[in-house]
Amino acid sequence: MAGMRATVMYGAGDVRIENVPDAQIIEPTDALVRVTRACICGSDLWPYNQLEPSETGQRMGHEFIGIVEAAGTDVRTVRVGDVVVAPFAWSDGTCVFCQEGLQTSCLHGGWWARDGIDGGQGEAVRVPQADGTLVALPVGEDDALMPSLLTLSDVMGTGHHAALAARVAPGKAVAVVGDGAVGLCGVIAAKRLGAEQIIILGRHADRIALAREFGATDVVSERGADAVERVKELTGGYGVHSVLECVGLDQSVETAIEIARPGGAVGRVGVPQHEAIPGAEPSFYNNVTIGGGPAPVRAYIDQLLPDVLDGRIDPGRVFDRVIPLDQVPDGYRAMNDREAIKVMVMPS
Repeated sequence: MAGMRATVMYGAGDVRIENVPDAQIIEPTDALVRVTRACICGSDLWPYNQLEPSETGQRMGHEFIGIVEAAGTDVRTVRVGDVVVAPFAWSDGTCVFCQEGLQTSCLHGGWWARDGIDGGQGEAVRVPQADGTLVALPVGEDDALMPSLLTLSDVMGTGHHAALAARVAPGKAVAVVGDGAVGLCGVIAAKRLGAEQIIILGRHADRIALAREFGATDVVSERGADAVERVKELTGGYGVHSVLECVGLDQSVETAIEIARPGGAVGRVGVPQHEAIPGAEPSFYNNVTIGGGPAPVRAYIDQLLPDVLDGRIDPGRVFDRVIPLDQVPDGYRAMNDREAIKVMVMPS
């Protein structure tokens, strides 16, 4: 049958590349994008480990760069042939929340690979609300900056969101909980915002080495109470001003709250895997502010793109494996087994 190839997850550990219906323009506000770069996200590993089996499967992928192949009659900001980056949520760019820079709460937006919308881990994507979603890039499709530009679709913007929510500021002490791609980008974000001390909490040697190159000043490999004690030792007994929580598990959130100094702030960007936020008492009695959520990366692309283009930040270094679309199932396995930090996919 005719169609395109795309990633479909049928249950935990069951990832397949299948023929699916061709992406095509349906609404006049749509654009059709041929995907040239996509990737596997750490958040994709939650369903990879937990998804209940199904007959229909779940399309996958929410980070991509591509070329506009067609545009609906109402599309004004991109044109056929443009190289574009897509944030991990689509949005109209005009509703009250988009105007406030919170595109992840767009009244007319949504998420890739949900509700009949294509996923980024495939050959093409129908992009709803193209004017509010896509950002044209001033580079060719094979530019050397592609890895870093691709991080603007999620992980670099998400690390930046954690830093803003945690109120990172010049001269402050910062801790980053989690040494995955988002945590590593959080280190970049904290340094970019002027942090004086950046403590990375992680235990994978390759990731720790990269964190140090990105600007981490200290490493804490302990967990739980031992990690809390070590961070306090590194901060004169006080804890840090800002914590970037980039995992989403109860223990990581609890650790984040306990290593914040009184009056500090925690920026949560790890997708929560539990109903309640732990640490209610220490956060209350220490006046710790807890913020964060899904990053409005569409708002941050405009802020971060100049730094990528000028080479001031190089978040693309979080990609340590590049694969064709056919090898996506093994890419999931490699990330799940911690053989790779982040896997880039080249569908065409």
